[in-house]
Amino acid sequence: MKYLMQAIEKQEAKLKLPVIRMEIDYELMNLYEAMEAGDKTEIIKVKQRLSSLRHQLIEITKSENK
Repeated sequence: MKYLMQAIEKQEAKLKLPVIRMEIDYELMNLYEAMEAGDKTEIIKVKQRLSSLRHQLIEITKSENK
């Protein structure tokens, strides 16, 4: 049963990977626009979202390598 759950978790992680990458691309676009506009508040918000997405990506790749 334990191995089955691990296999399911790995499969779910593989499905989440492209979604997280698309979200990172979208947030990078938002960051560029905020920088162009000089909106410091938005820059901070976007950087926080990017940091969160980065952590998610790292966790998924770690679990994938187990």
